[in-house]
Formats: sequence, C-alpha cells, structure tokens
Amino acid sequence: MKRKNLSDTECPVARSLDVIGDGWSLLIIRDAFDGISRFSAFQKNLGIARSMLTARLLALVEQGVLETIPASDGTAYQEYVLTEMGRGLFPVIIALRQWGEDHLYQPDEQHSVLIDTQTGEPVTRLELRSKENQVLEWRDTTVRKVSPDLK
Repeated sequence: MKRKNLSDTECPVARSLDVIGDGWSLLIIRDAFDGISRFSAFQKNLGIARSMLTARLLALVEQGVLETIPASDGTAYQEYVLTEMGRGLFPVIIALRQWGEDHLYQPDEQHSVLIDTQTGEPVTRLELRSKENQVLEWRDTTVRKVSPDLK
C-alpha cells in the first residue's frame, strides 16, 4: 500500500514523519550517530535487505538528512554522514531511546544506556522547559497555528 505524502501538511509532526517516519530510517540515523557510515556496515548491523537499505539511504540523502562523501580511507567507496539537518535529529533519537528504556524493558532486563563521554555517567533525562525554566508536561502545552509573518 502506498503511503500518503505529508510534505505539504501544516503539521510539523506529519512533515517530519514524511522524512524519517519509518523504522528503518530511524535505525539508520541511530547507527549514523553511532559512527556507522558504510553501506556494508549499515547492512550488517541492521540485517536489512540490500534493496531496502538502498532505498532508505537514497531517500535520506534526497531529503537532506544524510550526505555522501568519499571514503575516509581513500578507497573508491562512499560514506554516508549526517548533515546539519540530520544531526538535529539527535534529541529525537534520545527521546525514543529514553521512552523505550522507560516502557519496553522489565526492571531486571539488560539494555544499553547513553553515557556522557566526559564524565562516564548516564546522560540526564530530556525535559521540555518553559522560558522561565519550568519543566513542562504535555498538559502544559497547546498547539497554535501561526502565519509566516507572525513567527
């Protein structure tokens, strides 16, 4: 079944999902943050079919999330690296990670955690904060449509 194109909707969540909304794309982005950059390494790590990986990488490059560069070792291969737009997805990946840690593991079940490389300690939880630095919950927010001239 063909998915509906959401690139012209007013909702930023829908537009974002149009670019990165499938699981394979998010896992490719996660792996790129973890330092994977070669097609073969993505395929090995994800266990994804070559055709599916090719399609997802192509789409992420076309959307500006990844870019291709010559291989760092001077070989004829190319590498996939996150663009500035792609690096902006870091909080999204962390939010998914933390949600999964909170809701998808038993208390005694082993899983990975994100570590601050300078301190060696687990990273603190993401929080949404107001201009006054107050923690905001979902019920403390609302969506308001704005025209381009009111931004």
